[in-house]
Amino acid sequence: MPPGQPPPVIVIGAGIAGLVAARRLVLGGRDVVVLEASDRAGGHVAHHTVGGLELDAGAESFATRGGTVADLADRLGLADEIVRPAELPAWLYRADGTSIPLPATSLLGIPSLALAPDVISAIGMRAAFRAALDLLIPAPVGAKAETLGELVRRRMGPAVLEQLVAPVVRGVHSANPDELSMERAAPDLRAALVREGSLAHAVASLRQRSPAGSQVAGIRGGVAVLVDRLLADLERFGVAVRLGVTVDEVAPDHVRVDGEVLHGDVLVAAPGVAAERTPGRRITLVTLVVDQPELAAAPRGTGVLVELGAPGVRARALTHLTVKWPWLAERAGGLQAIRLSYDGGAEGGAGSIDSGVNVAQAVADGSTLLGVPLRGPVDADVVTWERAVPRTHAVDGMHYVGEAVSGTGLAAVIGQAESEAERLLGEGPEDEG
Repeated sequence: MPPGQPPPVIVIGAGIAGLVAARRLVLGGRDVVVLEASDRAGGHVAHHTVGGLELDAGAESFATRGGTVADLADRLGLADEIVRPAELPAWLYRADGTSIPLPATSLLGIPSLALAPDVISAIGMRAAFRAALDLLIPAPVGAKAETLGELVRRRMGPAVLEQLVAPVVRGVHSANPDELSMERAAPDLRAALVREGSLAHAVASLRQRSPAGSQVAGIRGGVAVLVDRLLADLERFGVAVRLGVTVDEVAPDHVRVDGEVLHGDVLVAAPGVAAERTPGRRITLVTLVVDQPELAAAPRGTGVLVELGAPGVRARALTHLTVKWPWLAERAGGLQAIRLSYDGGAEGGAGSIDSGVNVAQAVADGSTLLGVPLRGPVDADVVTWERAVPRTHAVDGMHYVGEAVSGTGLAAVIGQAESEAERLLGEGPEDEG
């Protein structure tokens, strides 16, 4: 290596975090190689084809906060492909077996108007009055809460937390609100509380700042298009993405892969590499494609979240994909695509912790949640993902990106990957021209 030239960067893991970091690094002037143990790039951001429809097998939307994902999409030439979900409510399947639309003006289930009719319908008048006391509670109360659950409980009471926030957080973050840090749940919420003086006004303020009033967006063709564009850029910039390789040894300045030693700065973008491997939480997604045109009437809006303890249903959430995304409905030709989410592994899967999650279970749960009997699907697919757990041990001098560091959600993962790549470069962002 010529004197003064920085060493190459070896990125271990070709998930979305590794690809984003690799792109940022090569644009910053570094030579980069990406190593991936599996036979494909993208990690949890992936395509699959069900019933002739190309769908997302993992994340199918992203948080709009901060504009992080939209900014990356813009740089990848996808600005015109960003789409908003249909302006229909999601529903809640409650512990008493009834279904109601979720409050329209809320953030992670936190209402911006506690005494709105849809909030009263969801939690009852007494609980709504308790939530409305938030307007009278001094702003500092709860401002130092460590978790979203603690904040909501102190400001608006247990009913809002248990009946509204918990189902949404389970559906979005696969977590309990009392286990979800404020920084990972809603990074701007604490500052908005202090600025606006109440949690309700903070939610209203953050919703107003969101593009088109929506906290989520998608990409025409599926979120996995991001991976396709990232790989195309890396190829154009001369970055080698090596698939199906085994990393035998990792150190801050080299890796040994398939008997070959590669020297350079090491950036780890794969859980369990250079750290103790801790099994993560398994999430199973069952996608059904059915030929039932009557479902286009959106009997439960864009989908259904399930309150803990709700009877007769094992799913924690249902997304009606062809209602949520109009672009997909156009391509589906009358077919309806529905996805159900479950905690645990699929039936018969390796390391399964929730046997019984299968297509038959999904059809039964979908029928209950939609309020319409589902017939046998035209096609179906079952995918189990393992969510990374926060990293507790790190090797000095190593750089880490990915869900184990950033937390869940594309916005968090991409933002942290960009920041860590810039830290490794030791300078601010380059002009991409």
